[in-house]
Amino acid sequence: MKPIIKITVSLVLGILLSVSVIYGQYGGNYGNVPENYVAYDKYQKAYKYHFLTPMQFYGAGREVPAPTGLSEVRIGFLGPLEGSTLISYGKQMLNGAQLAINEANKRGGYKGVPFKLMVHNDVGLWGAAANEVVKMDDEGVWAWLGSIDDIVSHVAIRATLKLEIPMVNAGDPDPTFTETNIPWVIRVIPDDRQSCYTLVNHIFNLNDHSRIAFIRANNRYGRVGVVHLNKTATRLGHPIIIEERFNDGETVFTDKLERIQKVNPDAIVIWGNPKESALILLEMRKMGFKQHVYCSDRVVNPEFLKIAGDKANGIVTTCQYNPESGDPNYLAFKSAYKKQFGIEPDVFAVHAYDGMTLIIKSIEKAGLNRPLIRDVLTDMKTFQNYNGASGKIIFDGAWNNIRPIYLTKINNGKFEFSPAPPYKKELY
Repeated sequence: MKPIIKITVSLVLGILLSVSVIYGQYGGNYGNVPENYVAYDKYQKAYKYHFLTPMQFYGAGREVPAPTGLSEVRIGFLGPLEGSTLISYGKQMLNGAQLAINEANKRGGYKGVPFKLMVHNDVGLWGAAANEVVKMDDEGVWAWLGSIDDIVSHVAIRATLKLEIPMVNAGDPDPTFTETNIPWVIRVIPDDRQSCYTLVNHIFNLNDHSRIAFIRANNRYGRVGVVHLNKTATRLGHPIIIEERFNDGETVFTDKLERIQKVNPDAIVIWGNPKESALILLEMRKMGFKQHVYCSDRVVNPEFLKIAGDKANGIVTTCQYNPESGDPNYLAFKSAYKKQFGIEPDVFAVHAYDGMTLIIKSIEKAGLNRPLIRDVLTDMKTFQNYNGASGKIIFDGAWNNIRPIYLTKINNGKFEFSPAPPYKKELY
């Protein structure tokens, strides 16, 4: 009997491997990981790959009839509007969501009933976000959009799972966000995984650097944001030689930069918000640093250029969309946004607009029933390759938007955007 059991186990493992490889070839690598960067892949194919097929919801609720006599159709919003370092981003995200609501109401709302945005503030406090989602449930929202802060988003989706409210993430780039396997959540903004792989290609392939230093924000955004850059650099044989950390609000970074200076890296990666990143850059240049500098995508912001001045020239980063796009959808959004709010839209505004548009379209198609709205939002056939203001939405099996992002370089005090270069070289 023993040989039979051995053959049976081998056969099962072989089938699992074949199915996994088929899924991988059909849907691509999870998170759009470049082929050369898949962990251990050159040694052995795994017998199972996770997050390649969407998690389904098999619970009850689809049979519940829509309510009658409503005077408004409520949709929730959660973003940093007070008491946070991310207020400017939160306001842009709110503007983008509100613009989509206003346009839908001009078209007649939902069967003549206007949509209304129920606005909630997140302050980045652990647990507070769950309370805001509970309030949305009390208000009777049919879905909600948010947020930017990593901790807030992770806590909030636990509540949205328990309360069974569809949620669209338009601002949190944390790669682990959708790895929670919560079938009520999609993300329309490309995550930091996409930024990291693009930077890895540019740093190690195109510019042939090998000794890299990190200086990053001492929070979840900084810690999780650089994970895939760090892991992939190590996988390619170039482990990060030093990592320094700073807090939001810091203005002097001499001790951290002196430690980096002692190890003499080829290039330096700054990962943080625009103000601190610009101040770090200024101090680096004052101390005589000549190395190439790469930054997280949050420096694609007028504040960074204003503070850093001509020292910003030559900085390379990424951007999740093309702010100079000539696509008619983007131009129409940009024109309407500037007309209504008097400012240029940013990355959070355009993805909030797209995210809210998907919510509204799902309600219009499914009716007023949360599980049915969820079904439309997560149905790969409905919104796969949807062309929004930010560009195409291309979902992977975990409902991450993995569309190609842009490389950004600062020249003469201006951001220049170009498609991220392909991965040309066998690195791993």
